[in-house]
Amino acid sequence: MKYDIEIDKETWAFIQKTESFYNNEILFPTPEQQRFEYNRMCRAFSENEKYRLKIKTLEWDSIPVRIYEPKVSIGTLIYYHGGGFVVGDLESHHDVCAELADKSQLRVVSVGYRLAPEHKHPAQFNDAFHATKIVSSLYPEPLIIAGDSAGGNLAASVCHSIRSTNIDLSGQILIYPSLGTNMDSSSFTNHANAPLLSTKDMLYYKQIRCENTVPEYDPTFAPLNDNDFSNLPPTVVFTAACDPLVDDGENYCAKIINAGGAAKWINEPGLVHGYLRARSTVGRARKSFNSIIRAAVSLAKKEWPY
Repeated sequence: MKYDIEIDKETWAFIQKTESFYNNEILFPTPEQQRFEYNRMCRAFSENEKYRLKIKTLEWDSIPVRIYEPKVSIGTLIYYHGGGFVVGDLESHHDVCAELADKSQLRVVSVGYRLAPEHKHPAQFNDAFHATKIVSSLYPEPLIIAGDSAGGNLAASVCHSIRSTNIDLSGQILIYPSLGTNMDSSSFTNHANAPLLSTKDMLYYKQIRCENTVPEYDPTFAPLNDNDFSNLPPTVVFTAACDPLVDDGENYCAKIINAGGAAKWINEPGLVHGYLRARSTVGRARKSFNSIIRAAVSLAKKEWPY
């Protein structure tokens, strides 16, 4: 792909700054090394702003959570962080969740979960699902679920599984999610060497999550493997145009629409995987983040603006 044409100077600066925190001389970094470098990189993009929120960190049955409470809340949004199921935690996405809560006036519950390879699938899904049930018991509706990258996978997986309960979700927002599209699809081919996330990276994350073999028909591993896309909450999916995961978002929304549901796929031109961290320095990323906030507010009000 002609990324020099598609990607603007602001985004290239973001890409270069992100890459500067990784030691490319280490061919096979350990998970601990990956987590150290990832968290160091995330801290470098933190704005350290003071938000009009009450913030508290606690554990629910050994699951770490951080609650961002506006003075007046219009609902609750559960957020699952990205990181390929290997890296990321409450700290890596702290400023994203704080700004989301501050600008949307939604209570945001950021959920940590066990990471691979120490904890194999379905540990991550089990933590996400359990935390969702606790949130639903503590806070009144409306309840929205959201996540980026691997967290988008968990959000969608929870939405599919929650249908067997009496929990009512008002919507889900998925941000450049990994949902299980076959890796010989066009976006995995066309963007095989995309900045910040390659098809090779995705294969690594897919394999490290499993004990032995990759589950073929497990929607808690890959939501696109489900055979039932009915009765899902209104869904908004944001993808980055320069990302192998583009097809995941498009295919997922198409399946929901074909099943009679409401879904909107928004593919952001010129952006790359992980662009949430660029929202203060890249105009396109800031515009997309504002769209995410508007989508969250609309879903909380049970409005469908698309």
